[in-house]
Amino acid sequence: MARASSVALLLLLTHNTLANQKQCLANINNMTIYGKTDHQGHLLPPSTTNATAITYKLCISQCGNSQQAFQWTVFSQQFGAWLLPWLALISQIPFGANDNLDNLETMLLTVGSPVLAAYSLGLTVLNERWIIRLFSKYRYPNAHEAVRILNSLQQSPLRVDSNDAWLASPIVLPQNKDWWREILIWLDYTHTWSISAVASIAWVIIAYVFTIIDYFSQSIPTTVNDNGQGIGSVGTIWLWLLAIVVGWLKVSPKCDSKRLLQAVERANSIAYVATTDSIPCEARTVSDRRAISLNFADDNDARRDERSTSPIFNYSRLFFWVEAVKVVADAFHNASDRSHHHEPIIPGIRLHPCREDDSSVRLATASQVEEYCLPRQEDIRRSRSQGRWGLDSWTVIRISIASLFALILQWGTTGAAIIINWFVPTVGLGCRSASFIIYGALSTIVWIMLLISSLLTYYSVCTTERRLLKGHGAVSISYRIMSWFSVLLRRSGKIIAALNTVWIISTALLQFGSFYDRCYCNSNVFGPRDKAFNVIIPTQDDAIRMREAWIGGFSLASMSTALFIGFVFLLTNAPYPNSI
Repeated sequence: MARASSVALLLLLTHNTLANQKQCLANINNMTIYGKTDHQGHLLPPSTTNATAITYKLCISQCGNSQQAFQWTVFSQQFGAWLLPWLALISQIPFGANDNLDNLETMLLTVGSPVLAAYSLGLTVLNERWIIRLFSKYRYPNAHEAVRILNSLQQSPLRVDSNDAWLASPIVLPQNKDWWREILIWLDYTHTWSISAVASIAWVIIAYVFTIIDYFSQSIPTTVNDNGQGIGSVGTIWLWLLAIVVGWLKVSPKCDSKRLLQAVERANSIAYVATTDSIPCEARTVSDRRAISLNFADDNDARRDERSTSPIFNYSRLFFWVEAVKVVADAFHNASDRSHHHEPIIPGIRLHPCREDDSSVRLATASQVEEYCLPRQEDIRRSRSQGRWGLDSWTVIRISIASLFALILQWGTTGAAIIINWFVPTVGLGCRSASFIIYGALSTIVWIMLLISSLLTYYSVCTTERRLLKGHGAVSISYRIMSWFSVLLRRSGKIIAALNTVWIISTALLQFGSFYDRCYCNSNVFGPRDKAFNVIIPTQDDAIRMREAWIGGFSLASMSTALFIGFVFLLTNAPYPNSI
């Protein structure tokens, strides 16, 4: 019994010793055995004593497939230098929701799908320029306020009530001048640069630069893993987060759900509405309806993401927001056009419309006010065909541009990490590079699923509402299936994003803990298994190739990050035309 225990202990000690592949190679070089190769995988004579690599089969048989010994000092140093600064930077993402579970969901979605985060950011920037251009041709009071208010409400479940003069009243009645200003004042807050944000960004940049300098200051490594060549890819693959945080700080989205709701409700408390048989009066004395409101109480599960004010969910609000903006824009267009032709609000009174000192305008009835914001007979067909749907050619263009830059950011940083790991001896697809490919692929899949979900939600909800409004009876089963499928896609996408977040963080931790330092992961086994080999001691050629990959990968990641940041800075804060 004692002898068996001694043998078991000896085998264990031998196994742990051989887990150090450098020592294992030294032992193999002292043996006459088939499977020794050079750094390119070419077989050498069995008696060779200076082999730098061995076949995968020989590695498994002589060295085992356990990982290198875990070293806490190495793990803590690499974790603090490569991953911890990025995890701290996540706190600078604009969350907005007052529910901690929603904020956790925002974090998981952002890390699990950088494509989705960059896509929502790109849409927000492009929407601002689009709405300014849309309103630039309208010369009517409060058009400037309308643009700024609607742009600020991109992060909210915006509802516009254009029926029965509810929207026309704020546009036409001079009494609502304070309504426009009040809502604009309460929306005038920013989530922008702060000392903590600047410190977090500086920490990330300095840590990344220092690790790069540290790598290039080293001489040729004696083993591949001694200098952490593959570890550098961990910092590279997180560079997208820098672009997202800097981009949102530049855009400064209005995403605090409580403040948004308070801003709209405070303004609505002083709103006036035209009536059918008397002078305009305060809207709160007539009904709970309002021209502009935020519907956080909607229980439609298909529109759940729309109710979350975190900016990453702008993807789900796009089509509904665009449609609401078009409804308001049409009303301003019609009022501006009638004003340009000096048409009176009250028939028979030829006074300039909407002048504050025009007492007759203050006495306009609901039908007169509503008529003034309706299109002329010859424009009705254009208004119906273009003014109500959120998916038009300009929306498709903005979606395409935002998607392009989001994919460039994701695959520029992910591709750089893949390149760095690809050229770590042994050259080829390995555990580390495959892990990053999976991360980028899942991130893209999540974005596609949620984009399709938003489209299905929009068409199912809008079609259902229009059928019910026209009295067409019950909603067909096809639209119910469409709504159900949109919910399924949304939930599945979020689950994948959460798993992808765990995956990318776990990948880094496993890399720091030497989990990948084993025969399987250090060999190019994803190709033909019988030709797989494991480079244990890199040569001068390997070192040159690694450094070239480092330079190429860093350049690719930096350029894609800089391109996205430049895209956001170039298009943000578009100037308002003088006509508004």
